Amino acid sequence: KPIMAYLRKFHNRTLCTMVPTEALRRELARAGFHNLAVVTRGVDTVQFDPSRRSEALRRSWGVDADTLVVSCVGRLAREKNLDVLMSAFEAIERQHPQARLLVVGSGPLRAELEVRCPQAIFAGQRTGDDLAAHYASSDLFLFPSLSETFGNVTTEALASGLPIVAFDYAAAAQVIAAEEQGVRVPFGDSEAFVHAAVALSLD
Repeated sequence: KPIMAYLRKFHNRTLCTMVPTEALRRELARAGFHNLAVVTRGVDTVQFDPSRRSEALRRSWGVDADTLVVSCVGRLAREKNLDVLMSAFEAIERQHPQARLLVVGSGPLRAELEVRCPQAIFAGQRTGDDLAAHYASSDLFLFPSLSETFGNVTTEALASGLPIVAFDYAAAAQVIAAEEQGVRVPFGDSEAFVHAAVALSLD
């Protein structure tokens, strides 16, 4: 409470406090913050583009043009809800036995995830054109996080031409046109996330 009171006093003395989403604006307004403006984030559509797809990169992963590659990009940490990612991929794998999971990022859960899914491609942290190629060279993007203020990976995946499954909040609620670009599932509904991931993998 003392920290929130300090932040509220500090921000309410400004002409404007910019936030990335309408949901965060509403949350802060309920907490007594004033003069809030939504300034959403963009994405570099020259860098993140479907044309970055690389068959050579896919071959280096040991997959061919017909193999379903399911990707997730982000920090490999408990707060990213990666148990749901693994459950969704395991369900997809039952429908597509040759499917591969591509995990881009680093963090304290990497060793645990490698044990749970040894056939996954753990690409580590990637940046720039290399990151863009990893996005575009996959086929389906899963974003199970429940702890984002925005979630830049959502816009990067969309710009790369990937259908997305994500929880209906933060960037996903703002930028994913449901049934056109992917599926938004109710916040925290892990079962719905898994079901949507399987359904999208079959589409």
